Amino acid sequence: MLDTKQTNDLAKGRASVGMINSSTIKSWIDRTAVIAPGLIVALLIAVVAGSLRRLPLVSVISPMMLAMLIGMTLHNVAGQPSWMRDGILFSQQRLLRIAIVLLGLQLTFAEIASLGAIALVILAAALSSTFVFTVHVARFLRVEEKLAKLIAAGTCVCGASSVVAANAVVGGKEEDVTYAVACVTIFGTIAMLLFPLLPDLLQLNAREFGLWTGSSVHEIAQVVAASFQYGQIAGEMGTVAKLSRVMMLAPLVLAIGLLPRSGAEEGAAEAPRRAPAAPWFVLGFVAATSINSIAEISVGLKSNLIWLTTFLLTVALAAMGMNTDLAKLRRRGFRPALVGSLASIYIGVFSLACIKLFY
Repeated sequence: MLDTKQTNDLAKGRASVGMINSSTIKSWIDRTAVIAPGLIVALLIAVVAGSLRRLPLVSVISPMMLAMLIGMTLHNVAGQPSWMRDGILFSQQRLLRIAIVLLGLQLTFAEIASLGAIALVILAAALSSTFVFTVHVARFLRVEEKLAKLIAAGTCVCGASSVVAANAVVGGKEEDVTYAVACVTIFGTIAMLLFPLLPDLLQLNAREFGLWTGSSVHEIAQVVAASFQYGQIAGEMGTVAKLSRVMMLAPLVLAIGLLPRSGAEEGAAEAPRRAPAAPWFVLGFVAATSINSIAEISVGLKSNLIWLTTFLLTVALAAMGMNTDLAKLRRRGFRPALVGSLASIYIGVFSLACIKLFY
């Protein structure tokens, strides 16, 4: 039997637990209520972008780019009410990182190994040399370093996804991200339309053409669209090469985070800082690839996960558009776009030369 004091203590403990639980629930409800309006707007923009992409003349544009353009239009025409801000920020940050983790479920280590050592070396060499080339060209053209790194990341890995992933350690403004995404989307679309016209002229067989598209074209969807036009073998090779290139996003982000920032970038009064060495979503990306390599995921579930990944990325870029001021973009001028075009040409030419010489 419990004495009176023990009974009172137990009752107080239960009451305290109940108060904590109710406080936690109330806090969660309040937070959800603050986030919901902006999140709903971003979700609606993503749905509209997906619907517009079904139109014949718009189908070549990625839903992510469409969502960002719609968000930018709304922001610059109607502004962004204060009640949207928390939800827009949540979409731009949290949902984006979840989507990047889910990207890892589209690849297995066995698929990477199936490419062979030479192909993997070509992919790694194209990625690293393109990043270095882009940053140096940007420095020569006096383009801001943060923007240059974002354009470099988008060009050498996987377009919009790698731009926003790299920005977690680069720390650029919304306008930097938007400009970089626009660059890699435009030049990736040009490559997607141009590459299928070239394999016969360049005397590339199906595997070589697939590797070339996978190592040079920016977005996953653009690689699939370009490579499959030359047949099933080219399409499968291009897709696996591209996803293997996506796997290199993790070490690239870690490497960018460890690079010291220039004095001009940080300001003369501040010492160069280092970003976190291992952002959680990068580790999550590697973990997701590991899970996909060990566990068997059904075709139906994997298809749904690929759709969910694209949708979440689209929501995140819609939110990014809602935070973008076109006047600030115009002030950036033409030089960053020139950097993006030169980077796209470089990765295409470098990859082709490596394939011709070594593959």
